[in-house]
Amino acid sequence: MSASDIVTAAVANEVATDDMVARARRAPHDRLPFDPIDIAREKWAESGWTSAADGMAAVTSVMRAHQIMLALVETRLSPFKLSFARYEILMLLLFSRSGALPISVLGRRLQVHPTSVTGPLDRLERDGYASRRPHPSDRRTTLAELTPAGRSTALSATEVLNREVFADLGTNTTTTRGIYDVLREFRVGQGDFRDEVAATT
Repeated sequence: MSASDIVTAAVANEVATDDMVARARRAPHDRLPFDPIDIAREKWAESGWTSAADGMAAVTSVMRAHQIMLALVETRLSPFKLSFARYEILMLLLFSRSGALPISVLGRRLQVHPTSVTGPLDRLERDGYASRRPHPSDRRTTLAELTPAGRSTALSATEVLNREVFADLGTNTTTTRGIYDVLREFRVGQGDFRDEVAATT
């Protein structure tokens, strides 16, 4: 992938994210009096696709929930000049022992190709939240390092997200944990990661 391709992909991703956030923000007067996904599920069954109707509704619901959650998070991160991707990088660096990680490790932890980290990291550098430096013992490796401003911003943004999003998703504690458990089971089933805990029980 060329440098221009990476830039184009990064710009396209930012535009797509902005569009999803805008569509997820329904004003009270614009909220539908019915659930389109329920209707789609009924139509699926009526069309003879009964065995796939629940799966279609589940997939569509998760995609819609992603739009809603992204809007909730991005709205709170915007004052800090952060997208969720950039916030994730800051938090990975914050939780690391030295405040620095190889870019390749960031890619693995974020479950993306290292080239996909380039754009968000460039923006974090421009904003003074992170910097790049050579690895002290491996010339082939470049480290991403958290700056004091990045640390302060990450902590401030987390306080807002914890208070206004993570601590209250509009569901009770049991349901919130249930959502996590169901999605975790799905991810394991799709090979997203190895479930070492389940393998040893």
